[in-house]
Amino acid sequence: MRGSSAQKIKLTSYDDLFGGEGQASGEAITSVPISQLHPFKSHPFRVSDDAKMQEMVESVKKYGILVPGIVRPYAEGGYEVVAGHRRWRACELAGLVEMPVIIRKLDDDESTVIMVDSNIQREDLLPSEKAKAYRMKYEALKHQGSREGGRTIEEMGGTAGESGKTVQRYIWLSRLSDGLLDMVDRKRIGFVQGLDISFLSAEQQGWVQEILERQGTSISTSQSARLKGHGRLGELTPALAEAVLTERKEKARKITIGKDAVRKYFSDDYSSEEIERIILELLEGWKERREADGLSD
Repeated sequence: MRGSSAQKIKLTSYDDLFGGEGQASGEAITSVPISQLHPFKSHPFRVSDDAKMQEMVESVKKYGILVPGIVRPYAEGGYEVVAGHRRWRACELAGLVEMPVIIRKLDDDESTVIMVDSNIQREDLLPSEKAKAYRMKYEALKHQGSREGGRTIEEMGGTAGESGKTVQRYIWLSRLSDGLLDMVDRKRIGFVQGLDISFLSAEQQGWVQEILERQGTSISTSQSARLKGHGRLGELTPALAEAVLTERKEKARKITIGKDAVRKYFSDDYSSEEIERIILELLEGWKERREADGLSD
């Protein structure tokens, strides 16, 4: 690539890449210096130097950038990347000095919609990424004057291949603090539990996070539901949150005794009811002996 910041490339394969939109709108692919690119403000998606990035770097070295990024003029000079942050990083790691892009004059809401739609269907997204992205697009659509409420949510889901209900849940999840969202990403907090906590105020969420971090405990669906209920009634306090989150959780137990094990101790003359009664009597005696020895829980 040459060093020019305005090198024009003929659109020989634009239709294949963008369904003919380029020729209809007169857009051109332009090669710009990587040094003139700036990240999109509040970009919610990770750009990690992981194995997939390395695969992309090898592809860029061999074939170049097959699909140009989309940028818009940056107020302080250069261009803001709307779509193509991972391609941008791959170019850097591959040692390229320029990247092919399409320059568009876009406002903040138009840019947000394009940015989200170009990333939201990736399979490796974390819950926090999807939550923040859906929230950003929802707000952008409202600013654009799109229909508010359920229908807008349904349309967002259709674009992303998910139900409107799922999109709504992610938007609710985005109300969590960054610390709690990180716990959801790391599976310290389940998605459903995170939804419940998202209905708490910022101050109440701070109490919950501090307790979970200090105690090193998990949170059950029952506990998160109780926190949500106390918060809704306006009665949640730090002490009450602590009481809910530090209560002893009963372990789920399923006990099955195989027929072969039972046959070892009982002949075929015993009925199931008789076997159960004898086992319970033996267990009762075992419990009494433990209590006598001071071993009772």
